[in-house]
Amino acid sequence: MSPPDNIEETPVATARRPLVLVVDDDDAIRDALGDLLEDAGFDAIGARDGLDALKLLAALPTAPAFILLDLMMPVMDGWAFCDTRRKSRTFNEVPVIAISATEISESNRPAGVDAFLAKPIDLAKFARLAYRMTGRKTDRPRPDGVMH
Repeated sequence: MSPPDNIEETPVATARRPLVLVVDDDDAIRDALGDLLEDAGFDAIGARDGLDALKLLAALPTAPAFILLDLMMPVMDGWAFCDTRRKSRTFNEVPVIAISATEISESNRPAGVDAFLAKPIDLAKFARLAYRMTGRKTDRPRPDGVMH
């Protein structure tokens, strides 16, 4: 296995801001979401698929504040990741925001998904959701527009 993509240069063990795990097979989307999170006061670490994410979660010293999870990925998709994560005593309580280019009704979403964002991602909605997931308030300007 190749090492996970660390979006942030700061070592995970020294992170002082809430950590977010970004799971997306598209490098550009994963990096852009990581940059957006970092600009909003979070630390971000990335994984290319669900299997890499599970391995990364097992190696982290503490659980992330939430997981931003693409549903359509090779190797292990978001549904398989959620199914495996739910069985973990350590990570089944970590909130998950699912993202997908395909609109998925609430009744068809994987179990354990706390919120859903359709691609292209509305950046202001994403920022509000990220703050809500961590119970944080901010005086930072929120981004606007969409990210494809």
